[in-house]
Amino acid sequence: MAPLPTSTTEPDGSAVLRVLSYNIRSLRDDPAALARVITACAPDLVLVQEAPRFFRWRKKLARLASASGLVILSGGGTAAGPALLCGLRATVERTEDVLLPLTPGEHRRGLATAVVRFGGARLGVVSCHLSLQRDERYEQGGMLLDRVAALGTEHVVVGGDLNERPGGPTFRRLADSLQDCRTAAPWGAEHTFPATGAHRRVDAVFASKGVEVLGCGVPLGHPGVSAADLRAATDHLPVLAALRVPAAHPVG
Repeated sequence: MAPLPTSTTEPDGSAVLRVLSYNIRSLRDDPAALARVITACAPDLVLVQEAPRFFRWRKKLARLASASGLVILSGGGTAAGPALLCGLRATVERTEDVLLPLTPGEHRRGLATAVVRFGGARLGVVSCHLSLQRDERYEQGGMLLDRVAALGTEHVVVGGDLNERPGGPTFRRLADSLQDCRTAAPWGAEHTFPATGAHRRVDAVFASKGVEVLGCGVPLGHPGVSAADLRAATDHLPVLAALRVPAAHPVG
């Protein structure tokens, strides 16, 4: 497997970023294995789903961030599960946690959002975890796209557990407006669930059309990422993408 490009800021101010989307199942599995996987992927941004939401959730999420060499950007309990972690290379412009309408009898869902800068590149970021119910999931997909538009950034990256395969209506709805990064530049493995014997792709990273996708997939075989750690860390496999984000204002 060819290595993904490493993170860098280019002379024109554009930024090459590594973005990881990961459902961590509320840290109920092996947090040390999880931290090893995240660290080996060397992400600039981690788009988390099922972050701890209840008792001492901030401390638990902060412990994972620290063990992975990252800091909390937004989300967690205040976004009903989605969260964002980032490296110190990021300059944070703003963050917002968004709760989606609650359907009686269903789990509360939300979005963790931020606007960040890397060098001259400005990027909107959203982590999501959509409903298990088809109709509610489709409506949440529309709300997600509305929130992306409301960020007011030319470039955006969205990652999450969609609870739906690429042929589904919600997945197609997102892919009609954004690039499905795995389709744009396949890299690594494809399927994300379950972690042991994965046979479905229900987790994805999307990017706006102006972002260049350099590679995207499950980092199975990536240096430092062991199959044993992937199985032990949580019940989903992560999706790692390398993206080149153009500078908002060219340098010079």
